[in-house]
Amino acid sequence: MNSYRTTTASPVLVSAGLRKSYGLTRALAGVDVSVSAGESLAIMGPSGSGKSTLLHCLAGIERPDEGQVMLAGERSETGVPPDGAWVSVDQLGEPHRSELRRTRFGFVFQSGQLLPELPADENVALPLMLGGMSRRQAVQKAREWFPLLGLAGMEERRPGQLSGGQAQRVAIARALVGGPQVIFADEPTGALDQGTGMEVIDLLVSVTRRQGAALVVVTHDEDVARWCDRTIRVRDGRLSEDHRTPDGAAVTSGLAHAPRGTAGRPAGYDADARYDR
Repeated sequence: MNSYRTTTASPVLVSAGLRKSYGLTRALAGVDVSVSAGESLAIMGPSGSGKSTLLHCLAGIERPDEGQVMLAGERSETGVPPDGAWVSVDQLGEPHRSELRRTRFGFVFQSGQLLPELPADENVALPLMLGGMSRRQAVQKAREWFPLLGLAGMEERRPGQLSGGQAQRVAIARALVGGPQVIFADEPTGALDQGTGMEVIDLLVSVTRRQGAALVVVTHDEDVARWCDRTIRVRDGRLSEDHRTPDGAAVTSGLAHAPRGTAGRPAGYDADARYDR
């Protein structure tokens, strides 16, 4: 009998009855979904199914035509949102949704979208500086993430001097530096080779969980989805499936294309060397 990854945390982001159309094209047709603090959720579906629209509505990038998106109140020192403190994301105007995206959400995109003229540490510090923190303080805080993500010594490199995997880890640091409640990742491994992509999604899921943030990942890749605690599938704007991932699924599916060790990692796996790509 399989055991499944579960969470006892309370939901941090909840949607109810989301509907969205573009002209005569229906993108969402009444979607209910929730994700809890520390939980990772993969959204899958064929092209045109509505999965990216769902992410955009959950993240406050777009407003749904109907339905609600609710974000739990900011975490207290115990990591638990205050009772009854919810924000109606769908009811906020664009200036407030923009502030929400900057302060309480983090984003990782397929291409990283780093600013080429800035060194890596300033790319990570950018959300903090936009929030009013001094450059010196923001860069100092940003640099704390580099050794944690296997990027020590790369603080002053510009994006053009980084490999694809290194650039995505800088993007992950930028998404996490402000202590967000929810991280949204849109095809975060789509521009990477298979091996590097699996290392990046492993890192993204594990670091987000340690930070107590929720993670929402849009992906076409079944292997990526196996790293997440839960997967929902969208078809024709509706949820067609919602299931939890069995424990060990990501490390028993041959993702690393190498013999597996007893700890569920490839034989000869080095926890530091794996981030050198």
